[in-house]
Amino acid sequence: MNEITVNQAYLFMIFILNGILIGLIFDIFRILRRSFDTPNIITYIEDTIFWTISALTVLYSLFVFNNGQIRGYIFIGLFLGIAMYMLFLSKTVVKISVKIIVFIKNIVYKIIKLITYPLLFILKIVKSLLIRPTKFVYNSYNSMKNGIKTGINSKIKSKNSKNLQNKEGI
Repeated sequence: MNEITVNQAYLFMIFILNGILIGLIFDIFRILRRSFDTPNIITYIEDTIFWTISALTVLYSLFVFNNGQIRGYIFIGLFLGIAMYMLFLSKTVVKISVKIIVFIKNIVYKIIKLITYPLLFILKIVKSLLIRPTKFVYNSYNSMKNGIKTGINSKIKSKNSKNLQNKEGI
C-alpha cells in the first residue's frame, strides 16, 4: 500500500475515535441532566461547554495528526464515530451511569440526613431552652404593659366621668 493511503486510513481511524469521544462527552452531559434537575441557564452553559470541548478536541486532533489540514474524510470519520457510539454504546452507558449516580446520590443524602439529625435534635433542644424563657419574658412584659394601659385608661375614664357628674350636678 501507498504511504499516503496508510496515513489517510490512520487519520480516518483517529477521527472515528474523536467522534466516539465527542459522543461520550455528549452523554456525560445527558447523564448529568437526567441525574440532577438543572435550570435552563445551566443547560445553556452545559451546551456551550460541550461545543467548546468538541471544537477544541477536533482542532487539537487536526493540528497534531494532520498539520491543520481539513479533508472530507475527517468529517466522515467524525460523523461515523459519533453514529457508531450513539447506535451501539450510548443507551447502555447512559442507563448504567444514571443508575450509578442516582444510587450514589441516595447514599449521600442518607449520610447527610444521618449526620444532620443529631444536630437538628440539639438545635431543637437549644431553641426550646432559649425561646421559651424569651417568650415568657416577652409575654409577661406585654401583659404588664396592657395591664398598666388598662389601669391608666380606667383611671382616666373614672376621672372623666366624675368631672362630668360634677359639671352636671352643679
